[in-house]
Amino acid sequence: MLAGLLRLRGNTDPAGTVAVLKRLLSEYGRGHAKSYALAFCFMGVGAAATAATAYLIGSAVNEVYVDKSFAGVAAVSIAAIVIFVCKGFATYGQAVTLARISNRIIAVNQKRMFDRLVQQNLGFYSDKHSSEFVARINFGATSASAVLNSLITALGRDLLTLIGLIFVMVYQQPLLSIVGLLIMPPAVLVLRKLIKRVRQITLAQFGGTMMIQQALQETVQGFKIVKAFNLENVMQERVHRHVDTIEQASNKLARVQNRSTPLMETLGGLAIASVLLVGGYSVLVLDATPGGFISFITAFLLAYEPAKRIARLNIELQSNLVGVRILFDLLDLPVPPADTRTTALKVTEGAVRFENVGFSYRPGEPVLKDVSFEAAPHRISAFVGASGSGKSTIFNLLLGLYAPQSGRILIDGQDIATVSSASLRRAFAYVGQDVYLFHGTIRENIALGRIGASEDEIVAAAKAAYAHDFITAFPDGYDTRVGEQGAQLSGGQRARIAIARALLRDAPIVLLDEPTAALDSEAEAFVQAAMGELIKGRTTLVIAHRLYTIAHADRIHVVEQGEIAEAGRHEELLRNGQRYATFHQLRLSEPDAEPGAGAGDTATGAELAAAG
Repeated sequence: MLAGLLRLRGNTDPAGTVAVLKRLLSEYGRGHAKSYALAFCFMGVGAAATAATAYLIGSAVNEVYVDKSFAGVAAVSIAAIVIFVCKGFATYGQAVTLARISNRIIAVNQKRMFDRLVQQNLGFYSDKHSSEFVARINFGATSASAVLNSLITALGRDLLTLIGLIFVMVYQQPLLSIVGLLIMPPAVLVLRKLIKRVRQITLAQFGGTMMIQQALQETVQGFKIVKAFNLENVMQERVHRHVDTIEQASNKLARVQNRSTPLMETLGGLAIASVLLVGGYSVLVLDATPGGFISFITAFLLAYEPAKRIARLNIELQSNLVGVRILFDLLDLPVPPADTRTTALKVTEGAVRFENVGFSYRPGEPVLKDVSFEAAPHRISAFVGASGSGKSTIFNLLLGLYAPQSGRILIDGQDIATVSSASLRRAFAYVGQDVYLFHGTIRENIALGRIGASEDEIVAAAKAAYAHDFITAFPDGYDTRVGEQGAQLSGGQRARIAIARALLRDAPIVLLDEPTAALDSEAEAFVQAAMGELIKGRTTLVIAHRLYTIAHADRIHVVEQGEIAEAGRHEELLRNGQRYATFHQLRLSEPDAEPGAGAGDTATGAELAAAG
């Protein structure tokens, strides 16, 4: 993972830093130019106050020891109060202004990054872990404002303060000011060598943080598996290993970032010693006024910290520029062409037709091969087949998640390739075998079926899905929180809430990846009843996992290796004595098979494969 991060754009090219900064200033700095100018003004006031303080101290010393004027001392005291009041308000204004800009940039970045992720197609996420995107959004969103704040602070507060103090030093002691310049060349040379090292260590920190988030997320979501397989030690070792990696990287970063400190302090000590010797000689031997010397020393000491921060600016920037590159890499992801189709799908009957549809996720590996079938309006069409035969791909194509590479898909005679994606998806109510509930309340999850639905409509949908009774049995009723992915509810309860969500959608076509496959008999009975309410009067396409569903379908399609091997009603397919009949006989011959349709039996793809 770290190797992949190291391939981020411009991370080994020195010119990359300039390019990233130019883009950052163009996309974010320009939009907040007025606010940054205001912050810059506040910093200018603060810098002037700092320089005035250094000058004022020298005046105070001269008023006391040279002029011996109490009135002068009083005037200097009043001036000091005014200066520090101004500095206090300027510091407050600067901090609040920069914080507001920073918060705004972070919010904009989080929205832009999330929007870009939502725009990707389903295949984009197939080989990625969700924790990667969480880490990128958290790290990337904050890095842009951190870089801009560092730049404006260095150019405003530190540079203006340094200029003001240098002016005071030159005004008071021109010759002594030359001494301060001696520390700059060696310091700059040392700092330049640290930049690349800081960048690499920061990437290691980010990669380790991402892996910790991944392990934590997998542990929480798969907690039952962790416990059932005694994986606590495995997960602990995984997290501990990544934490140790981050700790080591952080320690390296601390050493590298502060490696210049001994040199800077040593050079600073030499400069101060030289200034004291030369200044002391001027006052004691050459009878110079002590106020000018004290003012110079004060300005020199005050200038030391901003000068050190400016010298270290590039090191600080490199750490945050890693996050900016991560931000731009995500924002620069190619986006599928926008849906410019304005024609709305008009569903009158709900007839679905595939005409010679071909599709593959990867070149040279077809998933569907010239698939043709028709799902009659207001009827149940079932699809059975081995895992990987193409059943789920049929649903994905119908929902417009992918586009067929050949052939056509028609709904009531309308090619779905010519209608808008939004109108296409409004025509479907989808319930999957792996029921997904969003974090929130039961009411909120049902209401997602149709945004803006009333409370009465939500309750009506829950009643139709046989969910109202168990919902009202909870102390919080419809305000009961479902937990992450519905963890607070049983499998049957989750399935009925999902069906209530689909009922509320009131779509003419139902796509049903039968949610009873993993349920016990009692839960299945409730869910089957809820499914019966859902499919009433609607065109229903079912990926079948139960013989009960297969036996009662109006038409059954056996899918094998991306093709429709045979199709017909249950009795017809049994008479034909081909794949379906062999599979059915295999299931009924099992010891636990029930007589009749075998409502409790599972028609899995593995059994179809075994039947062959």
